[in-house]
Amino acid sequence: MSTVIKICGLRTPDTLDAAIHAGADWVAFNFFPKSPRYVSFDEARTLNQHVAGRAQAVALLVDPDDATLEAVIEAVHPDLIQLHGKETPERVEAIKARFGLPIIKAVGVSDASDIEAARAYSAADWLLLDAKPPKDATLPGGNGVAFDWKLLAGLDLAKPFMVSGGLDPSNVAEAIAISNAAGVDVSSGVESAPGVKDVARINAFIKAARLADISGHGKD
Repeated sequence: MSTVIKICGLRTPDTLDAAIHAGADWVAFNFFPKSPRYVSFDEARTLNQHVAGRAQAVALLVDPDDATLEAVIEAVHPDLIQLHGKETPERVEAIKARFGLPIIKAVGVSDASDIEAARAYSAADWLLLDAKPPKDATLPGGNGVAFDWKLLAGLDLAKPFMVSGGLDPSNVAEAIAISNAAGVDVSSGVESAPGVKDVARINAFIKAARLADISGHGKD
């Protein structure tokens, strides 16, 4: 099975189309207002028309209440929900039970104890293991910071996981080889400025990840 590639924080039709054309499996829309990658419901609705079944659409939210979730689902009809805040395992379970969509739960990682803590999210369908943000960061992700991928070597979480944080075209193959993750997630690593996706970098990232699969570093 090839590595799932997720391009996060897409904001324009041209970069969205480029990501899908290059072979992205998942494309994500960011609904966190403080993020430079934020999109409104109207913008996301228009963008999702370009997806048109060519990829899986992901809605990224941070500590959303049920009303926000309902509004996002009504506007975008996402295939998956990504929870990137401080949601507890119980909150994730409640969201899954109420809305019935596959859940990606992001977990900040700096050491092995953080990975062990991720096991509590049994209701999530995927875990996204992301670098913990710097102490002065205003964003829970998308900070361009990596963690030690060797922490993931031989890891069995009883569910698929993605690696995120500090990935870019130059190191994604190494991340796949070391972690043997089922997926990789990138945002700032394919940007020319915060929130501005770069088509050439998107293409290079996806090409590097696919070459890693071909060389035998992807999931079997």
